[in-house]
Amino acid sequence: MNGAPVFLKLGGSLITVKDKPSTARLEGIRRASGEIAASRWANPGLQLLLGHGSGSFGHFPAKEHGTRDGVHTPEQWRGFGEVWRQAAALNSIVMEALQDAGVPTMAFPPSAGALAQDGQIERWELQPILAALRSGLVPVVYGDVAFDLARGGTVLSTEDLFKYLAAAFKPARILLAGDEEGVLANYGTNPQLIPEITPVTYAMVSASIRGPVAPDVTGGMAGKVESMLALVQQLPDCEVCIFSGLLPGNIEKALSGSSLGTRLYAN
Repeated sequence: MNGAPVFLKLGGSLITVKDKPSTARLEGIRRASGEIAASRWANPGLQLLLGHGSGSFGHFPAKEHGTRDGVHTPEQWRGFGEVWRQAAALNSIVMEALQDAGVPTMAFPPSAGALAQDGQIERWELQPILAALRSGLVPVVYGDVAFDLARGGTVLSTEDLFKYLAAAFKPARILLAGDEEGVLANYGTNPQLIPEITPVTYAMVSASIRGPVAPDVTGGMAGKVESMLALVQQLPDCEVCIFSGLLPGNIEKALSGSSLGTRLYAN
């Protein structure tokens, strides 16, 4: 690849109504797709890997069946299949919107290629994803189920996928677009944006970080921050931005290099 890629996640809270099962925010998905297309048009050399959450499609059945924690019984395996079906349904909606916007994409579902070990990716054949990037395509991954050597099955978040992919692809930036302006302290009472978080300062703010009460089996905002802080410690040249994708133009600004919302970086 020429230059380091950028990873962009369209969060489940951005592309679905998280407290209503299987409800997509169609206009938001189309607008985000248009901004991605505009960014690639303005910067033809942009190497972009796109991910998206499963939002109210995947999280409701995953919570009902406890899929993240393990899959063993016939009933749990039926739930595993339902989470897979719902995640794939949302991905189909997102891929159609990207295609309509003129973004050349190809989906790489982790359920088809990743194998986990106790909730973490053990191995994943990445050469097809790398080939897509080199060919000028935008690979798309998303929160999905995966077979697990210890748990039988589990759920992998987009952050789980990005963490594994980042070790191989060394992204310059990771952009997480959700429905909040960034990481908020005192969510729901006196919310205040936390502009920067490092592994050192996280201990001082972690107790105040909460998020919405809608089902999120992958840890919510606190889990997102902890996962990304671990990543920037491994890749100190990588910057993570958690920001609102609801504000028109924000995704395009972030892809152009602006640091929006909350910035996570190594010391």
